[in-house]
Amino acid sequence: MNFDAKLDEALQRLHDEGRYRTFIDIERRNGQFPHAVWTKPDGTQEPISVWCGNDYLGMGQHPVIIEAMHEAIDATGAGSGGTRNISGTTVFHKRLEAELADLHGKEAALLFTSAYIANDATLSTLPKLFPGLIIYSDELNHASMIEGVRRNGGAKRIFRHNDVEHLRELLEADDSAAPKLIAFESVYSMDGDFGPIEEICDLADEFGAMTYIDEVHAVGMYGPRGAGVAERDRIMHRLDIINGTLAKAYGVMGGYIAASAKMCDAIRSYAPGFIFTTSLPPAVAAGAAASVAHLKRDQALRDLHQERAKILKTRLKGMGLPIIDHGSHIVPVIVGDPVHTKQLSDMLLDGYGIYVQPINFPTVPRGTERLRFTPSPVHGPGEMDKLVRAMDELWSHCALNRAELSA
Repeated sequence: MNFDAKLDEALQRLHDEGRYRTFIDIERRNGQFPHAVWTKPDGTQEPISVWCGNDYLGMGQHPVIIEAMHEAIDATGAGSGGTRNISGTTVFHKRLEAELADLHGKEAALLFTSAYIANDATLSTLPKLFPGLIIYSDELNHASMIEGVRRNGGAKRIFRHNDVEHLRELLEADDSAAPKLIAFESVYSMDGDFGPIEEICDLADEFGAMTYIDEVHAVGMYGPRGAGVAERDRIMHRLDIINGTLAKAYGVMGGYIAASAKMCDAIRSYAPGFIFTTSLPPAVAAGAAASVAHLKRDQALRDLHQERAKILKTRLKGMGLPIIDHGSHIVPVIVGDPVHTKQLSDMLLDGYGIYVQPINFPTVPRGTERLRFTPSPVHGPGEMDKLVRAMDELWSHCALNRAELSA
């Protein structure tokens, strides 16, 4: 077999469909978010503003986090030295886990190198702990949840997105004695819609199922202490396992689950994705702990974040752009064609110094390709005006439809 030719074919398919992704070289500047410097392929540099980052609150440049990381790296050096079981557990990791357990009102928390690994490792391990487990998974769950459910070797049922009645039908069809778990998200990042948490918890109670919620796009940003949508809705105590990230609103890196002490102990003891992975560097854990502790108290930053998102959605709607608005902080503008989406992204960057990545299949269904904007407290009125003008001009230039989508 000509392996190079097969690789060429696979890559060419992406080019033909307009789905080939390119990295651009961005240098973020501490204290200047969302402004950054773009190094072009020819080596020249240009100032840009980033509108598609997941550092939702700008915490990646917060002095409290930077100071905590400096102190930790000065005290301990760079790496952790190994897996948690061998030499990679430090006071910084324990402190962060304690902060996270407190955040979610749980007995314990368990750190992973990313929320992807936390989802994959946990969901793929649960059937080892509960033989015969059936996992009911929302069809739009994140790829990490899908992968964990797929790999676990147990039974799975996929329910239509946010369709509680369909979930009920699936639960009713299975053996009432079988152990069950419902896996879903609080904020779905591509449309920015919310999961029906309370209704799912009601079904879980009725059918004796455990609940597993991914709050990755909500932690730090919702609830009086930033514990997520479940905290905002005062139902956090009804969730058995909560997954979150430290790489988005908290501005650092890493993922975790929060649950009972026994659940965390069992996952710690059985999940290969935890057992065989080197732990987060102590400085990263220290920075994340400082961020979690700070955001427990900074409601003003959360309020400003929601205000910025609301303003951007209102202004884009006012121009008739087809945005999806479910009331969250995520602002998707539907283009509906992968080639046009990539062209708009390129024109925004080249002509206006605005960076937003195109979102194409398989991240979203074909025909719903989009630009996904993530306004933050550090996007001021000047950046907002520039973006709105650019979108207005390009939408007209490309002769795209101005028809608002319903939420």
